[in-house]
Amino acid sequence: MENQLQRSMLKAAVNGFYSIQKTRIRVGNNIVSNFKVKIGQEPSQPEDALDADSKRLLKSLRESYKKITDGVATMTPRRFKEDGLISDFSEFALVQQYDRLVTNEDEALKQLKYAVRDFDIYRNFLEDVKGVGPTMAAVIISGFDIHKAEYPSSLWAYAGLDVVKGAGRSRKKEHLVEQTYTDAEGKEQKKMGISFNPFLKTKLIGVLGSSFVKTNGKYREIYDNYKHRISNMPAHAEKSKGHINNMAIRYTVKLFLVDLYYNWRKLEGLPVAAEYSKAKLKMIHGKAA
Repeated sequence: MENQLQRSMLKAAVNGFYSIQKTRIRVGNNIVSNFKVKIGQEPSQPEDALDADSKRLLKSLRESYKKITDGVATMTPRRFKEDGLISDFSEFALVQQYDRLVTNEDEALKQLKYAVRDFDIYRNFLEDVKGVGPTMAAVIISGFDIHKAEYPSSLWAYAGLDVVKGAGRSRKKEHLVEQTYTDAEGKEQKKMGISFNPFLKTKLIGVLGSSFVKTNGKYREIYDNYKHRISNMPAHAEKSKGHINNMAIRYTVKLFLVDLYYNWRKLEGLPVAAEYSKAKLKMIHGKAA
């Protein structure tokens, strides 16, 4: 059975990992941008979307960096020697920073993979779900508080997957809710804001959903069946293939969260709402958006 301190520590580790990754991507973009300028190109994509030439450029830069630093105990601008690809010390320092970030990111990822094994829900459910790796498991465990989730719909709402006025929850004005906060002067104020965790929603839909599609497991089968069903419904005849795909992914993730709710609450010795079976039944028959 997990405790809140344990979960808080995992959440900090998850935040640390993604913070390093974000910085690594930004530095990588800067490196590629600098060198593309030299050859007359202005890059506009994030690093993960770089073309093959850009990726080869980064690889060459790292190899060049390692060649420069080979056998050098202390590198300073005065002692720096260009090798043709890295032509000045500022470029060398930027690649050096990138290389260290890659190492730190790899280490943080290893720590996450070990950390999730301390949680019953990982060992007894998530580890066996095709499409859920240790990193995604860490996001799920640290993102949701199963003790506060009385119903499967509680998980949907927190992840922004519930339905509002007949449409999936989003950042639209009509989906915002009134929130209370304390301003800089200590006074209580009200504002309209989103009611869900945007980071969690992005990871569940953008990463986990796509991962399910790439597997041949239970949730890929659910995705295929639902996609086939709605593709042949007159009500969705005008929707694009992309829209149908997104609907199927959203449906699949929601059904996964129903299963997560049941397994996690049960492991923690928490009562499972009677609505669980109803939610499962509704999802199976496609009655929940």
